[in-house]
Amino acid sequence: MSAVKAVISDFGGVLTSPLTQAFEGYQRKAGIPFGSLGEAMQQIAARSGEHPLFELEKGNIAEADFRAALEVELGQELVPFAESWFEHLHTNDPMLAYLRGLKVERGLRVGMLTNNVREWEPHWRPKVPGLEEIFEVVVDSAFVGMRKPDPAIYALTLERMGGLDYADCVFVDDLEPNVETARELGMHAVRFETTEQAIADTDRVLAMRQ
Repeated sequence: MSAVKAVISDFGGVLTSPLTQAFEGYQRKAGIPFGSLGEAMQQIAARSGEHPLFELEKGNIAEADFRAALEVELGQELVPFAESWFEHLHTNDPMLAYLRGLKVERGLRVGMLTNNVREWEPHWRPKVPGLEEIFEVVVDSAFVGMRKPDPAIYALTLERMGGLDYADCVFVDDLEPNVETARELGMHAVRFETTEQAIADTDRVLAMRQ
């Protein structure tokens, strides 16, 4: 078996505090009941056949249009997402330091594959100090027209990292569907639940594939 050459990490929920905290913080600020955002998105998806958040993350709609659709569904005006969202999303410093160490001290290549929003780029990048130093490639769904768990976005990430094989990579994500796809493609996949667990699981893979 060949050695692992690269670790590819998600952004939200891995390099940050849990995304549920951002959802809850936004709903408090907007004055809407917990869970109502998710319910509204599901209702829109059921009618239109397209989930509005997925369309937003693929760059097919603007954040303003996304918010307008939710306002109609909820029957009230909403505050803009970005500032409130990132006010409640904090950097996972230990995980970021671990990835930096993998690159600087252990010679591994490090990339990022994130489902994100085009308008949020100026807000999320500052949450990753040293981003350009640590990550040689950042694939952002909103700029490539596809999102995890579409296998094509994993293929694009490896292509941008110089044509790595799936078996060359460890993939870390907090959502099971994204992890499942990575595993099916042949990557060594780690489901992020806690920082300590994710680091231990990644180190375990690296030890077996030195």
